[in-house]
Amino acid sequence: MSDIDYALLESYLVRTRWFGGKGRPFRVSQARVLAELSAPERPSVTVYLVTVEYADEVGGTELYQVPLAGYNDIEDRIGHAYVGALELDGHQRHLYDAVHDRDAMALWLDAFVAAEASGQADAGGLRFHRLPGGEPLDPEQRPSPMTGEQSNSSVRFDDTAMMKIFRKLSPGVNPDIEIHEELTRGESEYIAELYGWIEATVDGEVIQLAMLQEFLRTATDGFELAMASVRTLLADLEQGADDSGGDFAGEAARLGEALAKVHAVLRERFPAARTGQEATAALAAAMSERLDQALRVVPEIEPHADRLRAVYSEVAALDGLDVQRVHGDLHLGQTLRTSRGWRLVDFEGEPGRPFAERALPDSPWRDVAGMLRSFDYAPGVVEMSLAGTSRIIDEDEWALRGERASEWSSRARSHFVDGYVAALRSPEADGASDDDGADTPHTEDAASAHERRVLLAAYVADKAVYEVVYEKRNRPAWVGIPLAALARINAE
Repeated sequence: MSDIDYALLESYLVRTRWFGGKGRPFRVSQARVLAELSAPERPSVTVYLVTVEYADEVGGTELYQVPLAGYNDIEDRIGHAYVGALELDGHQRHLYDAVHDRDAMALWLDAFVAAEASGQADAGGLRFHRLPGGEPLDPEQRPSPMTGEQSNSSVRFDDTAMMKIFRKLSPGVNPDIEIHEELTRGESEYIAELYGWIEATVDGEVIQLAMLQEFLRTATDGFELAMASVRTLLADLEQGADDSGGDFAGEAARLGEALAKVHAVLRERFPAARTGQEATAALAAAMSERLDQALRVVPEIEPHADRLRAVYSEVAALDGLDVQRVHGDLHLGQTLRTSRGWRLVDFEGEPGRPFAERALPDSPWRDVAGMLRSFDYAPGVVEMSLAGTSRIIDEDEWALRGERASEWSSRARSHFVDGYVAALRSPEADGASDDDGADTPHTEDAASAHERRVLLAAYVADKAVYEVVYEKRNRPAWVGIPLAALARINAE
């Protein structure tokens, strides 16, 4: 099934959730066969590396992974994943997205099972890797696709494992695999354990295609949990956030602790350093440049521009900052609450940046700031959903709702930071302690507390500027959430 109709692929890409070029003029310029998998009583599967070329002013190309299962007859059970039909040797071959086909995904499961003994197995042109000590897989487990994702696709193997299939690809080591491997080897309890991954070699370069992880049976999405907390609070406006069953402060503190412990393992497993003043000047300049670009897209930022530049100037005045590997794109949607506590997921970093940039050491306060912005979004989204109800709400009630939502966000933010900083002070978070009980290198003195406040304010501002541009382009009704945050910076 190596010959594929490019028009067929183009029509399918725009119907998927994971294709990042919707709304842009594009064409498929190439579709290379990465692998062909088959087995008795299984469909044949061809994994394509699809090159998409854009024709707008931005231009450029992107690579996508598209695995297609082929059948001689229509398969109604996976009709929702139908891609189209090809004429091959006078016969029609019906193509389906293999991720949605449990019989096709069993080929991936078989290969991972085969890799358990030696740590690696080859199948159809793909290399399947397994880490030692991972959960054994049963070839009789039932694959089933998971829903709700945007940029990737995931398949669950019963209650044992989950395979994340990267749709948009880049040559090189994927940060999600790289970081998960080190956190797994470092025995971090705040992630889903990595079991293995899949890769191929194209033109002499490695491309990583998927990763196999522990399936967290009791997991609840962090953002959904936070919004449920806000709804509980707003259901009884007579109670303040600290007295309500909807208070999230305790969960936020535990999440802050989890992030600090993950950062500690990353410091141990990857290079970390203290930069000089030239790095803080470059950071401030980059933030200012992003602000200038945002002003051209969203003029509503202008009333806040001088205050934001003042915040960035404080960053430039710092004598340096600590950098290490970080999550890079952290928010509540990248967390899961399980019966055993919080777990951090999706360590890919910012999707729009090349892998080499995502792998650069960065300030851990960037991750903290991303979470603080997420604590602002949860009540904002809930308030907007309430505004869409048919019940008439008077001005006093709206004002009280806003006050309660602000309380929720403020308490969550402060407890999250407190939990994070307290965990940094513990010997466990630093990996070692002195016999005499002396402060660890990460104990926060007055100078480091000042640095934290400066960096947090700047990273929060920078993130909110990014959010304003994103919402203006994609969800205009939401733009008020980050604009309100910009209005508070240096004004509280």
